[in-house]
Amino acid sequence: MISDRANPFGPRLAVVQRNIVAAGLDALLVTNLVNVRYLTGFSGTAGVAVVFRDRCMLAVDFRYASVAREVAAIFPTHVLQLTIVSGGFDDAVTSLLHQSDAARVGIEGASMTVSRLQALTAALAPVITDTSAPPGITLVPTERVVERQRAVKDRFELETLREAARRLSGVARRLRPFVAEGRSELEVAAAIDAAVRAAGFERPAFETIVASGPNSARPHARPGSRRLAAGEGVVLDFGGVYDGYCVDLTRTLHLGPPMLELLRLARAVREAHAAAIAAVRPGIVPSEIDRAARDVLVRHGLGEAFGHGTGHGLGLEVHEDPRISKLPGALPNEPVVPGMVFTIEPGAYVDGIGGVRIEDDVLVTEDGCEVLTDVPIDL
Repeated sequence: MISDRANPFGPRLAVVQRNIVAAGLDALLVTNLVNVRYLTGFSGTAGVAVVFRDRCMLAVDFRYASVAREVAAIFPTHVLQLTIVSGGFDDAVTSLLHQSDAARVGIEGASMTVSRLQALTAALAPVITDTSAPPGITLVPTERVVERQRAVKDRFELETLREAARRLSGVARRLRPFVAEGRSELEVAAAIDAAVRAAGFERPAFETIVASGPNSARPHARPGSRRLAAGEGVVLDFGGVYDGYCVDLTRTLHLGPPMLELLRLARAVREAHAAAIAAVRPGIVPSEIDRAARDVLVRHGLGEAFGHGTGHGLGLEVHEDPRISKLPGALPNEPVVPGMVFTIEPGAYVDGIGGVRIEDDVLVTEDGCEVLTDVPIDL
């Protein structure tokens, strides 16, 4: 197995290797580039990793040769070996697996296309005209082998996410001057994006949402040319990527005194937000956290106005495990554990009135949770 050096990737590979053994696999072909980065530190637009029980092979093309050599240099040579591919990646993978003694190789079922699976299966099949040829290599679909591990953050990731949340909170505390009567949603979004970059983020984590007036009743409205007007609310949902890791925050601001109906929505959502955060603790399942927020909105007569989940995991992707939801199609309702980081973001949206959403990022701790974003609800 992999020794623990002064980087977080060796221990991550070691966990995957133990999971490979437990699943009866000889190797795992990692084609999801986010998972490749998580396991090796390599971030690029092309590359694959093959994790064997006792080593890892990273394959990249000429464009990333220098970067990949820097990545490989932090590992012992027996832990991670680098291959610079001159042809196609699948040809390199096929050659590598044929040279190994692997018989059962896991593939990432959620990210590999059917056509790619079929081509690899054919390439790895035994040569039937040669009776002495060894048995073919069997590709075994797997689900969430790396993603499940990514859901629980290690010390390195938590330090990064805490710093990212601190920086994003600083941006949020300066939002009020951006939200002025007569400015367009696009102008406000541009100002927020500039502030995110000025705070040291690589880029926004997603397209910033600025939804004013009637547009705020659309949970994922895109900013447009509409200009902000007095008496209405504005949903501001934005995030940043810091050292590869995503944070996400939403506040709903008002231009002057809000309408009574909008104020009712805001009070209900604030109560739902607090209830969900209070529910977060080790061992609780995501659907129960979701229910804590949803029950509050139902009591306020706003159950139908809350149509999305209460939260989503944060990490190398802005939406990852765990999903805090009761909705059909959500990932397995497995209990949350210390080290998980996710958003709490209940909302209520009513056509003709508008919408309100409040979102913070939380970390599950041994005895409850830590709210990573530190921003007043009413800015």
